[in-house]
Amino acid sequence: MILAAGRGERMRPLTDVTPKPLLRVGGAMLIEHHLRKLAAIGVTEVVINISHLAAQFRPALGDGARWGLRIHYSEEGPQPLETGGGIHRALSLLGSAPFIVVSADILSDYDYARLPCEPRGLAHLVMVPNPDFHPRGDFWLDGTRLNEDGEGERLTFANIGVYRAELLSDQPAGRFKLLPLFQRAMRMRQLDGERHDGAWCNLGTPAQLAAAALPGHAPAC
Repeated sequence: MILAAGRGERMRPLTDVTPKPLLRVGGAMLIEHHLRKLAAIGVTEVVINISHLAAQFRPALGDGARWGLRIHYSEEGPQPLETGGGIHRALSLLGSAPFIVVSADILSDYDYARLPCEPRGLAHLVMVPNPDFHPRGDFWLDGTRLNEDGEGERLTFANIGVYRAELLSDQPAGRFKLLPLFQRAMRMRQLDGERHDGAWCNLGTPAQLAAAALPGHAPAC
């Protein structure tokens, strides 16, 4: 699943007319970098959640055939459902097996083939060293165990992971964030992670988008 429903407030005015995932960097749409990488590891079906300027996605991406994929669109209406609510709404399209989730507005050189087909717990998250814009990080990584107990190294969630439906299937439909569910899984010792030390960036502003397009920076930033 590629998360693509957000408004992209910090990327305005560009996102006033174009959904953030459809902005271009390195000669391709942001979301296209993920579609290519997923197809390269043998993924054949992708769910994309859409809300802001949703009508632009199908003309831009079609059914996914150009990348050897089949794209399913999960429409959320005019109000995005946040990360948790968006995934929850798409569960019927995602099926019962564990699934990859990635945010459309990141770029990295992380190899999706490294992701486990079966996370040991409820989810497996990719973590990166804390960027300048988020120096406090998100969670502690102790070996492969993610925690909030101060054990290991404090790192930032890269918005790349593999989830089991059970992580959020017991939640009511609607708008909600993933963070409380990650915290619950950590308390149960059911959240694993790995550290990625390669290139990674979260494209939040027009300046960051422009910098990523500089020679030698895209698509890995």
